Amino acid sequence: MFKFFIGFILLSRLVGNPFLALIILLVILYILDRRYVGIFPSVMKPFRRARQISKLRSTISLNPNDVSSKFELARHLTERKKYKEAKELLLQIEDRYEQSAEFWVEIGYVNLKLNHLDEGESQIIRGLAINRKAQYGQPYLRLAETFRHTDHDKALNYVTQFQEIQTSSSEAYYLAGSMYKALGRIEDAKRAFAESTAIYRSLPKYKKRQERGWALRSFFAKLR
Repeated sequence: MFKFFIGFILLSRLVGNPFLALIILLVILYILDRRYVGIFPSVMKPFRRARQISKLRSTISLNPNDVSSKFELARHLTERKKYKEAKELLLQIEDRYEQSAEFWVEIGYVNLKLNHLDEGESQIIRGLAINRKAQYGQPYLRLAETFRHTDHDKALNYVTQFQEIQTSSSEAYYLAGSMYKALGRIEDAKRAFAESTAIYRSLPKYKKRQERGWALRSFFAKLR
């Protein structure tokens, strides 16, 4: 923080405008974060997603039977929180993806967000029965988040199952710690955050870039 302040003072004198100096420093900080850490979200991602959605809509309009494009479009729409439209697309292709774990966890998540909890839970469980490691265990966390206010035992069970799958990921332990914290399990949360940073230290260099942001989040979460 002291170095940031000194840099701000020097840059302000150089450009002659403290507001412009602050903007330049923030841009530099963002670039460094995206290059080496990864805490800040990508400002380009929403634009790339919008272009991809437009491209997929065009593809489907030319070929209404393109089920893979419909599935991909539904995923993008889910990310943009357009759950109703995503569900309509997924229902159109259900017969082609009956044995797909990815399909069932996707439509299950959409139903959870539409507040169709029983249907969404059963669909996600069906997908996980096909492939327990679908989406790297993320469906378990989604279920835990859904039930954390109404059924703590069920939520904790889903967090535990998630941790059984993700045993060597800083991100996984950070997410689990966040869920434990939301459930009021403060000591469990601290242990998960500590494990997240410990895992990061043991990773090879090529993996540390991917996990560094989650390790930092865990470090600061552990202090609070």
